[in-house]
Amino acid sequence: MTVTFLGTGTSQGVPIIGSKHPVCLSNDSKDKRLRVSVLVSWDDFNYVIDCGPDFRQQMLSNPIEKLDGILFTHEHADHVAGIDDIRPFFFRQGDIPIYAHERVINSLKRRYDYIFADEDRYPGAPAVRVHEIFKNRSFTLGGVTIVPIEVFHNRLPILGFRIGDFAYLTDVKRVEEDQIRKLEGVKCLVVNALRIEPHHSHLNLEEALAFAKTIGANKTYFTHISHLLGFHAEVERSLPENIHLAYDNLKITI
Repeated sequence: MTVTFLGTGTSQGVPIIGSKHPVCLSNDSKDKRLRVSVLVSWDDFNYVIDCGPDFRQQMLSNPIEKLDGILFTHEHADHVAGIDDIRPFFFRQGDIPIYAHERVINSLKRRYDYIFADEDRYPGAPAVRVHEIFKNRSFTLGGVTIVPIEVFHNRLPILGFRIGDFAYLTDVKRVEEDQIRKLEGVKCLVVNALRIEPHHSHLNLEEALAFAKTIGANKTYFTHISHLLGFHAEVERSLPENIHLAYDNLKITI
C-alpha cells in the first residue's frame, strides 16, 4: 500500500493569502501546504480521502489514470470543495463512487445539487455513486477492510479511517476509548497537529504527540498543519525518531 500526501495544510493552506508571517514567506517547499488530502493506492486501486479545493492541482502533481472512489471525513469546505474537479475521471469512467456519513452526503447534495441531479442534468456535470458510511460498520474496498473511526472535531462527529495497517485521522480534537481500540496494532498513523498553541477543534502539537504515544504506531505522521506550527525543518528536528511532519507530495509505503 502506498500513501501519497496530496496536501498537508490547514483550511487556508500555507502560505496564507497576503500573510507576511515568516513561515508563509519561507522558500522551503516543505513549508508550502495545500489543503489536506491523501491518495491511498494498493494493487490496481486508487482511493482519495477528502477532495478539497486544491484537488485539481494535486492530481496534476500526482497523476493517476483512474480514481476508484473518494472517502469523505466530513463536510467542511477544505475537505469537499474540489468535488466538481472529478469531471475528468467521470468522463473516462462514469459515475465516481463516494463514501460518506449520511450528514455529509446531505450537505453535498445541498451544495452541489447539479452533481446529484436525476433529471435535467447539465451535460458537463460529473455524477457520483453514493455509499453511506456507518460509524460502527466496516466495509470492503478492493479486497481491503475499511474501518471507520469516529472522532470529534470540536463537538462535530466526523470520520477517520483505518485501512489495513494504515490509519488516517484529521481535524481531531477528541477520540473516545471505544474508537481508540479500533487503532490497536496499526503500523502507520496519520493525525493532525495544527499549531503550538491550543485550539478549540484541533489537536495542537503537544496533544498530537500524546495521542501518537497512546496509539503506539511504528510510524506517525502529522498533517493539517498551519503556519503557526513553525518551519518544517525546525519542527521536524524536535520530534521523536518515529514521528514526522508530513509534507505535500510525500509518498510512504505501508
